[in-house]
Amino acid sequence: MKALSASEAVVAIEDGKLTAENLVRACLDRIAEREPIVKAWAFLDPALALAQARAADAAKGGVLRGVPIGVKDIIDTHDMPTGHNSPIFQGKVPFGDAACVALCRAANAVILGKTVTTEFANRHPGATLNPHNPAHTPGGSSSGSAAAVADGHVPLAFGTQTGGSVIRPAAYCGVIGYKPTFGDFSRVGIKMQCHSVDTLGLMARTLDDIALFRGAVLKLPPVKIDRGIARPRIGLCRTPIWDEAEPDTKKLLEVTASKLADKDAAVTDVALAPLFADILDDHAAITSWEATRNYADERLRNPDKVSRELMDGAMKRGLETGFERYVAAQRKAVAFRAWVDALFEKVDVLLCPSAPGEAPKGVEFTGDPRFNSIWTLAGTPCVTLPAGTGNNGLPLGIQLVGLRHADDRLLSTAAWVAAHLD
Repeated sequence: MKALSASEAVVAIEDGKLTAENLVRACLDRIAEREPIVKAWAFLDPALALAQARAADAAKGGVLRGVPIGVKDIIDTHDMPTGHNSPIFQGKVPFGDAACVALCRAANAVILGKTVTTEFANRHPGATLNPHNPAHTPGGSSSGSAAAVADGHVPLAFGTQTGGSVIRPAAYCGVIGYKPTFGDFSRVGIKMQCHSVDTLGLMARTLDDIALFRGAVLKLPPVKIDRGIARPRIGLCRTPIWDEAEPDTKKLLEVTASKLADKDAAVTDVALAPLFADILDDHAAITSWEATRNYADERLRNPDKVSRELMDGAMKRGLETGFERYVAAQRKAVAFRAWVDALFEKVDVLLCPSAPGEAPKGVEFTGDPRFNSIWTLAGTPCVTLPAGTGNNGLPLGIQLVGLRHADDRLLSTAAWVAAHLD
């Protein structure tokens, strides 16, 4: 069986041409073949997955109709451990499901297993390798989710983003990543790193699957993507760190903007106002200050079980960040969000890099998240689309950014862009 999209699988199950059990068996077969190389899964119980699939077949109905989902291992599941890639939580099973998991179960999904995360969704990497070349990182922190979707283990997976942890690994692995407007998705039952920016996100191989998955998480009928959009207004935003993008990314963005203009899009250049040239410093101040306090128990009660990378990185920076600096950064963030909102009076989406370039070689460094952190702080919806390969043959992506709470328009515009990329 080819790796079906979730939308294709739903139709096949509705038509009686496929069962959830057979779909899950196909996913498990693919995992058995590829997991020794990719290492995307932190927990997988085939018997439990198949039992869920048989129950989904018996129940019938539901938005997701037995489609299997990978769940990032900082998201609670009542019947599987949630380990956070930390010895502190190894083997610990939560008392209940995170809201997003509960809503997907209610939509008749199969929770296939838990995908590898970096430690506490921060920087210390997990075991996952890039499915396109295992000598390279899959990105982080949603490493296993991106790799599992890219390698055909599962059609849908949850990620989370504090800086760039959905968009960047999705781009590195060549799949679609979607970070919704901040606050639209419930975070109940998800390990909190930074309460001001942490956002649940989705990964899939098609935009229709993102729309389907989003409907389940919002407990709303999926909004069909409008492919009839005409002449979208696209703002090419190179961001203040454009000089740190690799040449193949710079070329990709310039060529994409030119190509879309040739396809009748209205393309303009957009630059951040000088006031926000150092907005990434504000993101860092907010996230390090909050992470140090949100991880107080781990840091104070189990310091010997927290990686030096986390203790000497974000935790140390957070302790060195004064409250006055944190408050100033929060005030700047409020002004930045209002300024970004105003941009969308003149454009429908912003076109930006998804990452500096291809996935870096090695697994110790999961890549630079700053091309994403800007928009995570802004609270805007973002989507990354696969857009060819770089000089090393690894995937590249383009990031589209939309107006807060206009996610439907962003996904529809992304479909227009995707249709005109080739």
